[in-house]
Amino acid sequence: MKVLAGDVGGTKTLLLVAECNAGGCRKLRQERFESDAYDGLSPMVQGFLSTAGDAAEGLDHACFGIAGPVEGNAGGQRARVTNLPWELDSTQLAATLGLARVRLINDFQAVGYGIDALPAADLIPLQEGRTVPGGPRVVIGAGTGLGEGLLIWQGGHYEVLPSEGGHTDFAPTDADQVAVFEALRRRYGRVSYERVLSGRGLVNLLEHLPRAPGEQPSAELNEAMHAGDPAAAISEFALGGRDRLAERALECFVRIYGAKAGNLALTCLATGGVFLAGGIAPKILPRLREGPFMTAFRDKGRMAGLLATLPVRVIRNPQVGLLGAALAAMKSAG
Repeated sequence: MKVLAGDVGGTKTLLLVAECNAGGCRKLRQERFESDAYDGLSPMVQGFLSTAGDAAEGLDHACFGIAGPVEGNAGGQRARVTNLPWELDSTQLAATLGLARVRLINDFQAVGYGIDALPAADLIPLQEGRTVPGGPRVVIGAGTGLGEGLLIWQGGHYEVLPSEGGHTDFAPTDADQVAVFEALRRRYGRVSYERVLSGRGLVNLLEHLPRAPGEQPSAELNEAMHAGDPAAAISEFALGGRDRLAERALECFVRIYGAKAGNLALTCLATGGVFLAGGIAPKILPRLREGPFMTAFRDKGRMAGLLATLPVRVIRNPQVGLLGAALAAMKSAG
């Protein structure tokens, strides 16, 4: 059947029309939009469908993965995008778009639905571990924000439980992280993991890590940060060995990422696997493959041996959430 799907984030939104069946989905039309260029989701989708031609014919069902909490039930959902002033209502969207049904789900719920549709080449192992068939899974991903999801085996497939665990309290684990925590607490009052594990979080680390006398970002890094995406500039300079402070910030980011992923895995006993999604992980894969991430992941005292048995994978397909939303739209059609 033909479905409309969307991956709605604070920075970008991906929209897709696809032909889906039990074997997967075939893309008919896809487009990327800058989210903050629109006042809401409806005008964006209407513009997309108006140029989709035959691909838009016969659409009845849609699902949008939303970067933010979703409330409601099977009869209707409401959502607010965390990093945008958008308030969404599934019933209103369906009426505006002329569809029989629109479903809203959390963006990492969509990622969870998409995992089993990925080829093995899209899953990069950081730790092989021992996968328990049907065991709980977790997905975590840093990007514009920090998303999480929990996957439970139910009725012969994985059902995804949405989470806003990225907004739990940041727990620093070394002196540098404590210094960052104190600086951010003075600024915000409360410090969540998203304040340090996100694009803006990487910038926060660069700004607030303790520095040796005279240690400053290079003029080249400052220029690159002002000219484009600051987090991308920090990552690029760190990975290329072009700025020592950027390297320190990225190493701190990786350690916090590993510790947070380990916390989530331990909470759920994720014997089915730990999956890293989001826009940042694939871009810093060389650093994730090095020691600090997995060292921090396993650094759980008496539970270290247990953490060493859990499979850990990086999802390198940036459209896994879009794929998951398309599959969810198909399922919602019955």
